Amino acid sequence: MNTTIRIKLSIMMFLEFFIWGAWFVTLGTFLASNLKASGADSAAVFSTQSWGAIIAPFIIGLIADRYFNAEKILGILHLVGAFLMYQMYMSDDVSVFYYFVLGYMILFMPTLALVNSVSFNQMTDPEKEFSNIRVWGTIGWILAGLSISYLFHWDSVEGVSNGMLKNTFLLAGIVSLVLGIFSFVLPKTPPKVASTEKIKIGDLLGFDALKLLKDKNFAVFFISSILICIPLAFYYQNAHPFLTAAGIDNPTGKMAIGQVSETLLLLLLPVFFTRFGFKKTILLGMLAWAIRYALFAYGNGDNLSFMLIIGIALHGICYDFFFVAGQIYTNSKAGEKYKSAAQGLITLATYGVGMLIGFAVAGWITDNYKMIDGAINWQMVWIIPAAIAFGVFLFFATLFNEKSKNKVEAA
Repeated sequence: MNTTIRIKLSIMMFLEFFIWGAWFVTLGTFLASNLKASGADSAAVFSTQSWGAIIAPFIIGLIADRYFNAEKILGILHLVGAFLMYQMYMSDDVSVFYYFVLGYMILFMPTLALVNSVSFNQMTDPEKEFSNIRVWGTIGWILAGLSISYLFHWDSVEGVSNGMLKNTFLLAGIVSLVLGIFSFVLPKTPPKVASTEKIKIGDLLGFDALKLLKDKNFAVFFISSILICIPLAFYYQNAHPFLTAAGIDNPTGKMAIGQVSETLLLLLLPVFFTRFGFKKTILLGMLAWAIRYALFAYGNGDNLSFMLIIGIALHGICYDFFFVAGQIYTNSKAGEKYKSAAQGLITLATYGVGMLIGFAVAGWITDNYKMIDGAINWQMVWIIPAAIAFGVFLFFATLFNEKSKNKVEAA
């Protein structure tokens, strides 16, 4: 890969995740403060991510993989996405806002696969080259959060009370427009599947990989993956509103600590696989979710604010040691024939089914612990997902039997 292509792909990744980080992190606070949304309303809006994840394989499989270059589809989706972002910026009613964000997520979720497709198409050794490109996505997400907190101050107490968080959609829309235009100068990535080839819905959703569920250990992992997404949804939906209510300064910027730790912990993941095997690695990831929420439940924005910061910093262990480790484990179990199908099935189960259930539960719990004065009993809101995460930890620890250390190739 030459330098020009490497720079183009790095810019693409930076912009792709800057867009997502620019509005999704603060979405919960925006819904509560600007649109006066209930917990159920917020759950419905956040669940659009799951619907996008469920629908994405059809857009990729039926259109991008068969008829058009991936970079052109990427450009079109982001240009339309820029228009929808502007509509979200202009919306002042949650019922109207929902349909714009639903349309946006249906278009955005496929772009996560498209940027990978464009990147892999240019690589001769993806295992060595991809991480150096993908890291720019994490940098983009981090800088989006830092900009909102320390450059624009939209998430300050005054900024939130004045409704300034709506500007995050304008920022994301502008960057989406830039990426939409930039996509047309990306390296050409033609379709990989003949347009005349017969379409199989099972192939698009990874149903061929259902055969792997005959393996008891994989079935336990599969069920655990769905269940752990319930507490994960609490973080996406409630973390920013909670930190804002707790009085934490620059909460969006501080939440970027999670992405920094994600990057650093990813480097330690191969070491844990080699020394401790898959089971202990993934159990540590599950336990980290329970610890994180316990810290949120008993910390505060004053003398115990360090507990909240530690909870944010645990994101690296929470995400890498479960989700990334799980992707590596799935890859090792699937074999060459079912690798793509297995990854598609796990994505559908987690970001689709698991998160859909999780957002609904998080919304219901938040509404049920809202007090007469409108304040939320955050301690109970966090104790419940902590208990769920610990329950999943016990379920996996009891039923998953690792007969020998599973030294999965994690290079």
